[in-house]
Amino acid sequence: MREKALNMLGLMRRANAIQIGEDKTGAAVKAGKAKLLLLAADASDNARRRAETFISGRNVQLVPLPFDKAELSERLGVNGCSMAAVTDLGFANAFVKLLLGLDSDSYCEIAQQVEKRFDKAERRKNCKKV
Repeated sequence: MREKALNMLGLMRRANAIQIGEDKTGAAVKAGKAKLLLLAADASDNARRRAETFISGRNVQLVPLPFDKAELSERLGVNGCSMAAVTDLGFANAFVKLLLGLDSDSYCEIAQQVEKRFDKAERRKNCKKV
């Protein structure tokens, strides 16, 4: 399950569904495009505070990852990556489900909230088709 979650990060990168690095993450959150803000397990206290500031008052979930910066950097192709923003709700939902498989206690609430947003978006999409 861990390997699948890491592979999904690379897939999101290739699909242009993730913004990588502090500046791009902050911009995605401020623009309302971010669905999840991912934070490396070994991110500094300053990075953690900036991430919390980015999402303050916004409908974006902060997801502390079980992966360190080296693992994120390897899968995303960027050196020293401590945070990223998932900008696609489908990918966000699938990724959180994989994390839920790794640690159900830590990710249960986040998974429920993302699933709720995903279902709402799907219902809206289906209503427009009718």
